[in-house]
Amino acid sequence: MTRFVLGVVALIAAGWAMSAQAADMNYGSRAPYTVNQPLNAYSWAGPYIGGNLGYNWGSVDNNPAKPSGVLGGVQAGYNWQNGPLVFGVEGDFQANGAEDTFAPWKFSNPWFGTVRGRVGYAFNNILVYGTGGLAFGSLRAETFGLSESHTNAGWTAGVGAEVGLAQNWTGKIEYLYVDLADSRFTITGLSNGYQFGLVRIGVNYHF
Repeated sequence: MTRFVLGVVALIAAGWAMSAQAADMNYGSRAPYTVNQPLNAYSWAGPYIGGNLGYNWGSVDNNPAKPSGVLGGVQAGYNWQNGPLVFGVEGDFQANGAEDTFAPWKFSNPWFGTVRGRVGYAFNNILVYGTGGLAFGSLRAETFGLSESHTNAGWTAGVGAEVGLAQNWTGKIEYLYVDLADSRFTITGLSNGYQFGLVRIGVNYHF
């Protein structure tokens, strides 16, 4: 039995020695295998959903009020990618605390949303982009116990940057300018609209 065990050990050792010698010979005849860099590039393609938090400030047409406040909401979208070029669509809905009072008039923007196209350039896991499209939201006027709300449509445009933090998670920062068109308010006797800028940060989960 002892001789049998010693024989097996000797055969295993000889096999290891032959394998090492063959590996040394092959190493000198070919270059080590490497993966092409494009295969390691971060992918922005596909659907995503996320949340955001920010701040906005603006002005009301035909009134000195300048509503501002904290906002927060959700967004969802879809990206297509062709090399470093990224194209997409995104929609968001925001609850907004922006309000201001001037003399007897108080104006606020309780909520708004956007539907936008996005075009960007990806530096691997860093995406910079421009965006623009449709905006819609509510403008509320109050005075002497009376209130009136209008839902107006308009447009928005802005820029942003998004960074891949992990395989499915990204973080972003974005600036938008939003113009909600004028409509005539009975309690003011004037056409009032709301234009504002916003900065927000957010996170997205990519499926």
